[in-house]
Amino acid sequence: MAPSAMSRWTKSLSEARPVPYWLEDPGKPHPEPALTGAETCDLLVVGGGYSGLWTALNAKERDPGRDVVLLEGREVGWAASGRNGGFCAASLTHGLANGLARWPDEIHTLEELGARNLDEIEAAVARHGLDCDFERTGEIDVATETYQARELRDWYDEIAGKGLADGVEFLDTDAVRDQVASPTFRAGLYDRRGVAMLHPAKLAWNLKRACLNLGVRVYEHTPALNLKAYGAGMAVRTPYGQVRTRQVALGTNIFPSLVRRVRAYTVPVYDYALMTEPLTAEQLASIGWKNRQGLGDSANQFHYFRLSADNRILWGGYDAVYPYGGRVRAEYDDRPETYAKLAGHFFTCFPQLEGLRFTHAWGGAIDTCSRFSAFFGTAHQGRVAYAAGYTGLGVGATRFGADVMLDLLAGERTERTELEMVRRKPLPFPPEPFAWTGIALTKWSLARADSHAGRRNLWLKAMDRLGLGFDS
Repeated sequence: MAPSAMSRWTKSLSEARPVPYWLEDPGKPHPEPALTGAETCDLLVVGGGYSGLWTALNAKERDPGRDVVLLEGREVGWAASGRNGGFCAASLTHGLANGLARWPDEIHTLEELGARNLDEIEAAVARHGLDCDFERTGEIDVATETYQARELRDWYDEIAGKGLADGVEFLDTDAVRDQVASPTFRAGLYDRRGVAMLHPAKLAWNLKRACLNLGVRVYEHTPALNLKAYGAGMAVRTPYGQVRTRQVALGTNIFPSLVRRVRAYTVPVYDYALMTEPLTAEQLASIGWKNRQGLGDSANQFHYFRLSADNRILWGGYDAVYPYGGRVRAEYDDRPETYAKLAGHFFTCFPQLEGLRFTHAWGGAIDTCSRFSAFFGTAHQGRVAYAAGYTGLGVGATRFGADVMLDLLAGERTERTELEMVRRKPLPFPPEPFAWTGIALTKWSLARADSHAGRRNLWLKAMDRLGLGFDS
């Protein structure tokens, strides 16, 4: 990268604020007061991100008389739920390829359940008036290399042969550039119905409002400190009080689980994103993007990008940073070297937008597990349920996970609980230094594959055979 190019690209970051764009929205609600004293309830939900909010909301919709309390350690939506790209996908398995590789016998059921879940999210948006810029625009996976275009074509032929390509269209070079004009695009797979775009923080805030309207008691700035059996139920201690409850649903994701044995199944991987200033009409016309789909490229180290409601471009991904020891710390949320890299990639993709400025640059932790998609379980004789490991594709899948947790707490055998995906867990991560070494070697190998026409080395082939992975 030439110094002149680097200085030109980094200049675009000179006014970028190191905070998530979504969380600065003027519609941000005031937090609810912290819990002080003792509470009792039928169901205690721990975690005020999508996982916990959908669990509380669905619990009240299933049984309006159920007494539900939700605890959030900071403010609702402040972590992953307010920092993501706003891609609300139907897939429950981190994409069809991952699901087909891991659960081929269940894939049609998983795809059907995922499509139904996205429809139910859309229905909930309408039913509760969730003002979150929901747009069912779909998504295009784009190829930026010749070998990727060939692989996309082969993949489309494979899923079409298995009856899994409903609503999916292969786009050649002219067709994909007619949708979005980038000189780097060589082909695309357009999933027209399987993804919606939304404002992630607004979704969380509006879910909180819907929960409050249904009678859920929400306490913010109230971390759950420990979990223990208490008679026939459970007790959770907080800094200024305690909750006694019949059942607990844990939606804490990347933060250390109150069920200690669950902690080895996830590691934090830090992801980063940029947001541009709003595009002018001329700038928007220069790139097309009339249908406002989400976009993602086909490399191992991939980018995801989309338009906001006010026609900014969110551009994220590529670097996936695992901190040694797997700690979640605020200092990891800001990484200027990654922002500079992302800015360079942005203007390579859209050279016609040179001169555009970035207004926000931020990062956040993804709860990554070794199979990329959520896992589930119970503890304390079925009185506690948990879901975690969404690996960056949880905007939609967390609602499905909420229903799984509620099914498990009810002791019900349902179509969801009978899934192998629900009944079996991924492999846990090893302790340090093995986790860091393995992840570092995998990242190096993925980057090497991207620069060698997708050819996977012996390490990646071994990881594939073991069903282990690591994704950007």
